[in-house]
Amino acid sequence: MNVRFIASLASVPAATWNALAGEAYPFLRHEFLLALEQSGCTNADSGWQPLHALLERERDGRTQVCGLLPLYLKTHSMGEYVFDWGWADAYQRHGLDYYPKLLTAVPFTPCGGPRLCLAPDVDEATAVATLQQAVAALAGEQQCSSWHVLFPEPGLRDALAANGHLLRTGCQYQWFNQQYRDFEDYLATFASRKRKNVRKERESVAAAGIELRVLEGADIDEATWRAFYRFYASTYQVRGRRPYLNAAFFRQIGRTLPERLLLVLAQRAGVPLAGALFFKGADALYGRYWGCSEEVPCLHFEACYYQGIEYCIRHGLQRMDSGAQGEHKIQRGFAPVNTWSTHWIAHPGFRTAIARFLEEERLQVDGYVEQAGELLPFRKT
Repeated sequence: MNVRFIASLASVPAATWNALAGEAYPFLRHEFLLALEQSGCTNADSGWQPLHALLERERDGRTQVCGLLPLYLKTHSMGEYVFDWGWADAYQRHGLDYYPKLLTAVPFTPCGGPRLCLAPDVDEATAVATLQQAVAALAGEQQCSSWHVLFPEPGLRDALAANGHLLRTGCQYQWFNQQYRDFEDYLATFASRKRKNVRKERESVAAAGIELRVLEGADIDEATWRAFYRFYASTYQVRGRRPYLNAAFFRQIGRTLPERLLLVLAQRAGVPLAGALFFKGADALYGRYWGCSEEVPCLHFEACYYQGIEYCIRHGLQRMDSGAQGEHKIQRGFAPVNTWSTHWIAHPGFRTAIARFLEEERLQVDGYVEQAGELLPFRKT
């Protein structure tokens, strides 16, 4: 097997890429990653230069793509959700360059899932070893300090760790479907006071005259996309920042990936005032983007969490991945879970220092996950 790095997903047919990426995980689909590129969200100017790795082999006199790994050349650490700013600062203090670095991740998407996709007859250990050698050579050519793999599947995580990558753990909050019949059946598992709090939150949204519409991707028209983008952009503008994503990205996935999209639109008297955009996987619902033009108490919880939970229950999805951060999710039934990343550090001294830091950090994170789990709202049994 050989490894070829490509500077644009447009050079690979969608059918070839998607045959390996599969249907279950929406963020590795050719349509999603290409929309990021073509809208200008991931390019050299944005600090997200694609350099995706393709594993190729010769079969019957033809070159066949038998594996893929998303890969970016990064000149900053924004939009990653695994924070290494302190590492970059330490490099700078020692007169060394931390950037550029290589990153295997889905841009702006802190959701675990496949990062290495292989044809069924490809040996994973051989593929990982081949890729590691090729990426290390690329890092040398590009003068990169490191290679980071964020939110990988367990198989790739363990294989990279066995081959020398440092392991880092974090924490997110996810909801798990225990075959609930409906939302009330779910609430019945709560302690009484916690159950009342959720009902009050939902009642307050209804009392404010808010109507929630659940739109599948094909039903989201151009006017609704424009309104949603205004909501999404406002969440960054209030903090004085530019949004990671632009309107062109949302318009493109609306055209090319509608079957994976779900929009919860909040409106009053027919006028939209907030929206939450989800992506649908084979067994999971991914909560990704939210925004509003008017602050309504508890509307964020209703649109981003309770409507998503109801959708999972109705459609038999097994979990809801709500993305990064948010301890307020615990009281609404989202359990703290460990997340993972792997890190290859070229500099021997910094590798040793970062390894020590990660050991200490892991103890803190594991302790937090255990303590946070005690705060879940479910009745004690």
